[in-house]
Amino acid sequence: MGGVAAPGVVSALREVAEEAALAAGALLRERFEAGVERALATKSTPTDLVSEADLAAERAIRAVLAARRPDDAVLGEEGATGDGAGSAAEAIRSVGAGGHLWVVDPLDGTVNFLQGILAWCVSVAVRDAHGPLAGAVLDPLRGELFSAARDGEARLGDAVLAGSACTDLARAVVGTGFAYDAGARAEQGEVVARLLPRVGNLRRLGACALDLAWAAAGRLDAFYERGVQEWDVAAGELLCMRAGLVVERLPARDGAAAGILAAPAALAGDLRALVA
Repeated sequence: MGGVAAPGVVSALREVAEEAALAAGALLRERFEAGVERALATKSTPTDLVSEADLAAERAIRAVLAARRPDDAVLGEEGATGDGAGSAAEAIRSVGAGGHLWVVDPLDGTVNFLQGILAWCVSVAVRDAHGPLAGAVLDPLRGELFSAARDGEARLGDAVLAGSACTDLARAVVGTGFAYDAGARAEQGEVVARLLPRVGNLRRLGACALDLAWAAAGRLDAFYERGVQEWDVAAGELLCMRAGLVVERLPARDGAAAGILAAPAALAGDLRALVA
């Protein structure tokens, strides 16, 4: 996560990420509380839903970025083209020296949002050619704004975050997520069966960015998930890094999709061995 950026520039980018997340969050909370949202379409599978709320939230974020950072590129989940993962990788590769790419998930946890489940969030991050620069994850219902900047602290509001200090996997509460594809979920179920007897317990919120924010805050001792997209993890992985956790991208292997792992140093190796 190397690279040099002026502290004032990074701080300003963090503020823009927070502003964009708050703009989308206000819109989403109003729509959620109205309770009339419906799915508009499906994406990768019949259970991978998109709603008008997703689209409206991304428009709100893009409006902030257009006003504050008009020369930067934007990769948004609902504005992505192609297969998502491919377009994200291409967009990241295209970031040249001095360039910035905003990676946006306007509504992470769409199924929860549509079902009335209180676990969804907004994720906004910006990166340069060296990796993440700044990011924000907003939980609009709880009014919790998590943010971080490269070489700075991870914060929840004004409070500095520190990840879990758990050293015993048998006591750890581990978060995870499951794919939309039924075949992938069957494979993930085998991993869960191997993991459950070895950990304190498992949790599944259904919003990867929020899971990572909670790991950064120490609410989850560790987190892993496969099949994530760049917009799912862009802000959350930076939060976890700056909160002192080990963060690793899990490579695709034996038909399993690539993923992410965040854990205290004392747990990372054992957890990796179980989920790899």
